[in-house]
Amino acid sequence: MRLVLATNNQGKIREFKAMLADSPWEVVGLGELGIQLDVEETADTFEGNAIIKATRAMQLSGEVAVSDDSGICVEALDGAPGVYSARYSGEGATDYQNNIKLLEMMANHANRKAKFVCAIAVVSPDNEIKTMRGEFEGEIAYSMQGSGGFGYDVLFYLSDYKMTSAQIPAELKNKISHRAKALEKLRDYLEDIE
Repeated sequence: MRLVLATNNQGKIREFKAMLADSPWEVVGLGELGIQLDVEETADTFEGNAIIKATRAMQLSGEVAVSDDSGICVEALDGAPGVYSARYSGEGATDYQNNIKLLEMMANHANRKAKFVCAIAVVSPDNEIKTMRGEFEGEIAYSMQGSGGFGYDVLFYLSDYKMTSAQIPAELKNKISHRAKALEKLRDYLEDIE
């Protein structure tokens, strides 16, 4: 059985393939099928954006499709940047620019609680939709720390480990992160529908 991943991000494809390696599902990226996905993420939830992308990938491929959407939600900012995480400081913004904006927005806040969220959507050719979510709780650091990871990892402080998620070993992050938790739920779901 084949599972079409609604992305051309090779890192994400590798992550999904590794997580589902011993399942009967063959994970393929849209690019491997010669398909380009160009959709606007217009939903106001992570699940909604994942559904938009997975639905379009299913329509283009005719196969079971999966997509994810993720971001960081900061309690003191009423959940911002949320679904706008990738473009928090504007369209085409770099990780560095987004991190600077988040530090600026947090300058006068003592409450540093935050969470990474990853929502995964699976859409089948009969239009059955299933979503699952993983969350990873932490705090916003006062400065960027570490060189691993990407996005907001340099600001996402894990008090249990006394370091940011950009400083913890990748193997550990891949076990405890929001994406790892959502992928585990995806794996369980796919085992049920085999």
